[in-house]
Amino acid sequence: MTPWPDGRWPQAVREAIVRHLEACYPEEGCGVVLQSNPSGDWRVCPLRNASPCPAVAYAFSPGEWLALCIQAEARGERVVSVFHSHVDAPATFSGVDRDLAAPDGQPLLPDVSYLIASVHRGCVTWVSEYVWRDGDFQAQRV
Repeated sequence: MTPWPDGRWPQAVREAIVRHLEACYPEEGCGVVLQSNPSGDWRVCPLRNASPCPAVAYAFSPGEWLALCIQAEARGERVVSVFHSHVDAPATFSGVDRDLAAPDGQPLLPDVSYLIASVHRGCVTWVSEYVWRDGDFQAQRV
């Protein structure tokens, strides 16, 4: 199985993310992981990459994102992680990632982690997790 930052991610969640990101190659894939309250059930929601440059960037479609947020709220779910891939590149939090996640120096989605997968030749080789801590996105400690 693909190396992951820690053991908190259920296998079904990891597998769903990997399947989606590998299927998107050679473009970046993206989506979110939701968790229901109070049962704690997980749901992986792949999203279409609406970036004008999908080989090197990702963007959620505003309409698709809004619909997902409305549905999640109705189901008692919260976003726990945003995920996307880097195509033939390391699973690091890039400057572009930072600018999109915290355009004014503050995270748009506080308390939400970012999973970034390195996808080489169509296979996820590594996943890193980043969280907002001490004024910046930092690798999740395990």
